[in-house]
Amino acid sequence: MTALADILTRRIAATGPITLAEYMAECLLNPQHGYYATSDPLGIAGDFTTAPEVSQMFGELIGLCLAQSWLDQGAPEGVLVEAGPGRGTLMADIWRATRGVPGFHQRMAVHLVEASPVLRAVQAQALAGVPVTWHDTLATLPDAPLWFVANEFFDALPIRQFQRSGEGWREVVVGVQDGTLTAGLTPAAPLADLAHRLADTQDGDVVETRPSARASVEVVAQGIAARGGAALIIDYGDWRSTGDTFQALRGHAYTDPFAQPGLADLTAHVDFEALALAAAPLKVSALTAQGALLSALGIEARAARLAQGLTGEGLRQHLAALRRLTDASEMGTLFKALALVAPGAPMPPGFSPAQDTEAVT
Repeated sequence: MTALADILTRRIAATGPITLAEYMAECLLNPQHGYYATSDPLGIAGDFTTAPEVSQMFGELIGLCLAQSWLDQGAPEGVLVEAGPGRGTLMADIWRATRGVPGFHQRMAVHLVEASPVLRAVQAQALAGVPVTWHDTLATLPDAPLWFVANEFFDALPIRQFQRSGEGWREVVVGVQDGTLTAGLTPAAPLADLAHRLADTQDGDVVETRPSARASVEVVAQGIAARGGAALIIDYGDWRSTGDTFQALRGHAYTDPFAQPGLADLTAHVDFEALALAAAPLKVSALTAQGALLSALGIEARAARLAQGLTGEGLRQHLAALRRLTDASEMGTLFKALALVAPGAPMPPGFSPAQDTEAVT
């Protein structure tokens, strides 16, 4: 039993079962025993690999996309913000790729939203020489035009899970059985927040909600609506939550999410429809597959240029990275992207305005 498992077991014994959101928050963010507070989860030695770690091409293209959006909105003094920046690889690639954009480095200040002291130290190394301001939450960002990027940030925010039962819902909660943490269900009750899902679900179906994601998007949307800017959200998931997607990763392999709390990464698919609804009054793009977005931004041409001079194993790894980022059998369609801009502002390159609320290109 991990130290956190012991703490949670005693807490549940004293006060009763906890929601899945409470469980995820403790497992990931507990100051002494939480996964992100105590470890660097990325890379070969960690538990998972994100797109920026696969190839520099990802960050370069996202950076140029953000820079063009900034130019399209008049190149104001503003802030470049990443939420959940991991090792700092994405921001480092964005900053390097945009150094030739006139005025971008002079007028944009880099802000990172990161609560983990372990990851802040890694980010500082990756961004050595770049003036960076860190924040624990989005709430403390400065009042300035905001260009925001979040890659695999929302999937780690805590979820609540509900199982349809007649006209009501039973919530998944975490309890203790025979000394072991395990999932259970509350009695069924109607839920106003899920009344709209009665039309597209049936008994036994699972729907996941992510209250903190809605709150985060609202903060970003309010800033962009008031002062300008754009947000790019890239994550795995789909337009509407359907089914149980809660999972744990340790050592690049799936594991029981209740077996070793604090030692495994916990995530769930992102409900992009919920993010889009929370972004009002911003203009929302069509939901775009990662592979399609990167192709529209010119990844094939960039890959060809980087391939010049490569041979043997180096070329093989380069082409494998391109395939992993864009192929439908890898990250190309599992990961999606959504852009948010103020009404009247042009969409960032690679994105098109949503034609209906369920458009996916």
